[in-house]
Amino acid sequence: MLTSKELAGVAVKALDSKKGKDIKVLHTEEQTTLADYFVICGGASTTQVKALADAVEEAMTRMGEEPHHVEGHRGGQWTLLDYSSVVVHVFTDEAREFYGLERLWSDAAQVELSEYLSEE
Repeated sequence: MLTSKELAGVAVKALDSKKGKDIKVLHTEEQTTLADYFVICGGASTTQVKALADAVEEAMTRMGEEPHHVEGHRGGQWTLLDYSSVVVHVFTDEAREFYGLERLWSDAAQVELSEYLSEE
């Protein structure tokens, strides 16, 4: 069984592999019981938002993790994938600015992506 930090890493790698924009990982364990980590990512279009969410789902499934809840998949502006300890948010640029999760959770520590992505 993977730790929440390792699960966040699986999501980050999947998003990065599909050219997700401005990926952020917020360690929210001290701020909320909702999740230990929020992974936030942008997509250039509704098509890319769907592809990014699909990539995360596929990568997590390969690790034996299924989402407990998925929201927003059909509309294409944003998708939320809830893995209990890790919640992945994928937005178009407009939706990301509208919801402003980085602002709302500004007290959360931001995790360096270098912890997950090696320079290859």
